[in-house]
Amino acid sequence: MTSANAGPVRRGGREAQRRRTRKAIVDAAVRLSAGGAAPSVDEIAAAADVSRRTVYAYFPSLDHLLIDATAGALNEPPVEEAFNDPALGDDAADRVDALIRTLLKHSPQSLPLGRRLIRLTVDPPVSDAEETPGPRRGPRRIQWLEQACEPLRDTLDERSYQRLISALTIVVGWEAQIALRDVRGLDPQAEEEAITWAARALVEAAIKEQPGDST
Repeated sequence: MTSANAGPVRRGGREAQRRRTRKAIVDAAVRLSAGGAAPSVDEIAAAADVSRRTVYAYFPSLDHLLIDATAGALNEPPVEEAFNDPALGDDAADRVDALIRTLLKHSPQSLPLGRRLIRLTVDPPVSDAEETPGPRRGPRRIQWLEQACEPLRDTLDERSYQRLISALTIVVGWEAQIALRDVRGLDPQAEEEAITWAARALVEAAIKEQPGDST
């Protein structure tokens, strides 16, 4: 009976070890990337206390590893804190404002990683693109915007609602921040003012365009 159970136990132990090793590699990449520089495979392997060969056993390329590490580091900010404020109410424009403030509060940590994630997902290496489709950015931004605009679900028709979410996607996110900082040269306060103004204008325009109740 002991021998019959030994196989599953060993397999379970190996899987747990694999998860720990993978996590150690990703965590090392996150730590080394915190300052905005891209670490080498050798640096990551040394920090994770594994061999270079082990790193490549889990990730086909350095870019794949950095994408995974960046996405993991960006599981925060805790956006839920923006919507849990009891004073927020059901005003969609106020809810979008709260989302923007929360995202920008964490911008010093998230934007450098966001820049890298954009580079890695928009312009992947040719060899990776040909051999293995690279990971793409997830739908978290859309989920957050839909959560912020939830009060408008019953106010706007579906086409108008989806158009609003698409328009907000343009002005809420790393791409807008990068344009405002790199092209316009705005400081963080002016950046927040521009983004919140644009987002509020979009929400108010969507509400105004919706035909009212004629009764």
